[in-house]
Amino acid sequence: MWDWSAFFGYLHNEYLWLGAWTTIWLTAASMSIGLVLGLIAALMKVSRQPIFTMPASFYIWLMRGTPVLVQLIIIYTGLPQFGIRLDVVQSALLGLGLNEGAYLAEIIRAGILSVPKGQFEAARAVGMTPATTMRVVVLPQAFRVIIPPLGNEFNGLLKTTTLASVISMEELLRRAQLIIQIDFHVLEAFVATAVFYLIMTTLWGLVQARLEAHFGKSVAGVAARSKRGASAAAVAAISALDPIEVDMLDRGAR
Repeated sequence: MWDWSAFFGYLHNEYLWLGAWTTIWLTAASMSIGLVLGLIAALMKVSRQPIFTMPASFYIWLMRGTPVLVQLIIIYTGLPQFGIRLDVVQSALLGLGLNEGAYLAEIIRAGILSVPKGQFEAARAVGMTPATTMRVVVLPQAFRVIIPPLGNEFNGLLKTTTLASVISMEELLRRAQLIIQIDFHVLEAFVATAVFYLIMTTLWGLVQARLEAHFGKSVAGVAARSKRGASAAAVAAISALDPIEVDMLDRGAR
């Protein structure tokens, strides 16, 4: 039967709280690794040189085409056969980071491609190098497009970390499983674990909403300034015309 005292006890259990903290930092660290790898892979894939595009495409194809659980098991149990020995934390970070980087690469690439080609041409016209153009002009604009899917990826990764329990990573789910072996309150422990995940994803949802509102406001501000600038330029141009030209424009508009 359902045991309410055990359920509320799990919600206040310091052992599970430490597991939740492990889940948070594991998610943040894996996302950081994924961002670095994803940015590199995205830049390589948008390149026109096959020497860059082919390795990036292979990496994305491999990581997106195989389950992350299988990747974690191969890294943890397979690499030692080649003399590469990683502990549980290193294996979890490497596996989750590699997998996340493949998905973030496509998100970042889509953000880069969303920037109008005129921005590239304008940067080239003022003498910017390709690297400077990407860093100063393209990536800041692409970042506004990347934010929503990036936030969703973080939310998903927060729950994907549960797969690290298979290689004995003591995150939240693994600690819940260890407690069950002692107390035998299976349903109560798993429901309490679900509540922990719900709290974490809800808090991240609030952070993501604020980030999207902030960058959305920036985009709206830029658009408004551009519109005002265009209107002012139009007024100035019309003011420079003589009355006959203005009358001809007005008849053409009608």
